Amino acid sequence: MRRRAEQVDETRQRIVEAAVQLHGSAGPAATTIAAIADLANVTRLTVYRHFPDQAALFDACSAHWMSQQQAPDPGAWSQIGDPAARLRAGLADLYRFYRAGAGMLASVYRDFTMLPEAHQRRLRDQSDTNRRILAEPFGGTARQRRRLRAVIGHATSFWTWRSLCIEQGLSDQDAVEAMTGMVLAVAPVPHHEPAL
Repeated sequence: MRRRAEQVDETRQRIVEAAVQLHGSAGPAATTIAAIADLANVTRLTVYRHFPDQAALFDACSAHWMSQQQAPDPGAWSQIGDPAARLRAGLADLYRFYRAGAGMLASVYRDFTMLPEAHQRRLRDQSDTNRRILAEPFGGTARQRRRLRAVIGHATSFWTWRSLCIEQGLSDQDAVEAMTGMVLAVAPVPHHEPAL
């Protein structure tokens, strides 16, 4: 019985690893159950037995891939009080993650509308959280904050990082400084009490 359970686990793992490999190379939209089954050396029926729908398969793939990454840590950024320092820390953390997972992330974001709805929502929510945490310490009027959030949203986008660092050849640090400068250019100017 134990050997049978181990074989089931091994088969499931092969299916997940095959799906991760195909998602990273062909992209989620072009990845078929037949291709996953072929790469995992199982039948399509076996894939469906382990993963009855695309959402279940994508959940397993995403969890497996993320378990091998060092995810960004917005909680750590939120501990930094200075707005510019928080922004630099957040962008550096995101850009490091983007570089480490560039192949997979390009495929996932390219095929975003084909992802299961729960995954689209999760990615949007994470993006909103990142933007909110980085904008929080700046203050300003409603109009200023709306513009600031839009610019921070651009700075935190995977596609912005890819354009600056992959297409234009900037280092991650140079990209962080460029985007920090852009955000600070539209940020509300803090009003300090005059020193006595």
